[in-house]
Amino acid sequence: MTDIKQKVVKGLFWSTVERFSAQSIQFILGIVLARILLPSDYGLIGMLAIFLAVSQTFIDSGFGTALIQKKDRDDLDFSTTFFFNFGIASLFYILLFFFAPLIAEFYKQPILIILTRVIGLVIIINSFAVVQRTKITILLDFKTLTKASLISIIFSGGIGIYLAFTGFGVWALVWQTLIQRSIELIILWDHSKWLPRKGFSKHRFKSLFSFGSKLLASGLLDTVFRNIYLIVIGKMFSAASLGYYTRAQQFNNFPSSNITGIIQRVTFPVLSELQNDNTKLRDAYRKIIKLSALIVFPLMMGLAALAEPLIRVVLTEKWIETVWMLQLLTFAGMWYPIHALNLNVLNVKGRSDIFLKLEVAKKILVTIVLVISIPLGIKAIIIGQIITSYIALMLNTHFTKRMIDYGFLQQMKDLFKVLILSFSMGIIIHFTIMLINLDMLKLITGFAVGILFFVSIAWLFNIGEIRLLPDFIRQGK
Repeated sequence: MTDIKQKVVKGLFWSTVERFSAQSIQFILGIVLARILLPSDYGLIGMLAIFLAVSQTFIDSGFGTALIQKKDRDDLDFSTTFFFNFGIASLFYILLFFFAPLIAEFYKQPILIILTRVIGLVIIINSFAVVQRTKITILLDFKTLTKASLISIIFSGGIGIYLAFTGFGVWALVWQTLIQRSIELIILWDHSKWLPRKGFSKHRFKSLFSFGSKLLASGLLDTVFRNIYLIVIGKMFSAASLGYYTRAQQFNNFPSSNITGIIQRVTFPVLSELQNDNTKLRDAYRKIIKLSALIVFPLMMGLAALAEPLIRVVLTEKWIETVWMLQLLTFAGMWYPIHALNLNVLNVKGRSDIFLKLEVAKKILVTIVLVISIPLGIKAIIIGQIITSYIALMLNTHFTKRMIDYGFLQQMKDLFKVLILSFSMGIIIHFTIMLINLDMLKLITGFAVGILFFVSIAWLFNIGEIRLLPDFIRQGK
């Protein structure tokens, strides 16, 4: 157990460095680009997001997760995955190339023909990195991922900003994406030194696909419905409206999705080792969920309270329509880590079949709510996202209860104090900044007041077991 704890702490440290150093730089570069480019430029890229995301889901097909979960994996498994990834990526790029005119016609944007054909090349590039990234994840070598991410983001971001300044518009975003993924791929291959020497095995493919196929289906459903809002807004409203929405999503996802990604990818390979011991598995998940909420809940409530001065300062007045969208999205985003960790239990237990059934049920719910909300406008669509997020949480925790006896009521009991304290902090920040006129001063004061209030109250009453954090930090060092 001590060895597992050391693996988790080391993995969490480097995964945190990788995610937040890389994502923070990318986020800052994105802000610079957003100040130069127009909301409609981001809207055009947002229109293509679902096609690229669906293609990427098919490329992985759950094989990466299957390789991590499989204890007797060998080089033939990795080679089989590699050749499958390349084949499926090539197929999807060809489909995108020839269907580009139909995509452009659907959105009534002729420029999408050439945009689709060029940015679609990222599908091929990404397919070459799946196995290398999986091998590094199995080894918990997030230091290498940190290096690859930082170098690729900084270099490509600099080129993107230069292109934006020189009038390339939406093409600055296209070339930034292609260059980033290409540099990252080169670094991963240089470090891995792995080559697909074993060829393709039908037998191994069937073995991996028996597990991965359920994850593929559930991942495909999740990808389609996660991006379906982009399709609806892009089709029913303007490219600028979609640009505002995608920017609000990016601000919302930065804290919640990154923290979720850090915890999920570190804990999955390690906790897979505990898959046959429900007691240890439950205890580990309980601590992880508490830690996630302790970090994410106050961040998201603080983001909602400071949304207006934040957007004015970093993106300028032309992005002000993003504010109310961001404020609403945070109430769904704050639950992302809890969703992901509950679903992780199914993967650790190897129950991808239940994972798929659960995703189907949730997507039916999303469809119903979306159909009802579309005629009512973008605000109703986002409120619908919040509603479906809460209902989906209850569905997810139902199976966690069955697997490791840690269901919805037990989790809410563990998270209740952190939740109330986070809401209280958001309210205090809101009323505090109402007394201030300057946006920058609102940000600084609101942030300071929020941190002071949350940490002092949490420490005083040991809410969310915050007093364990110093020990965790010392272990990380």
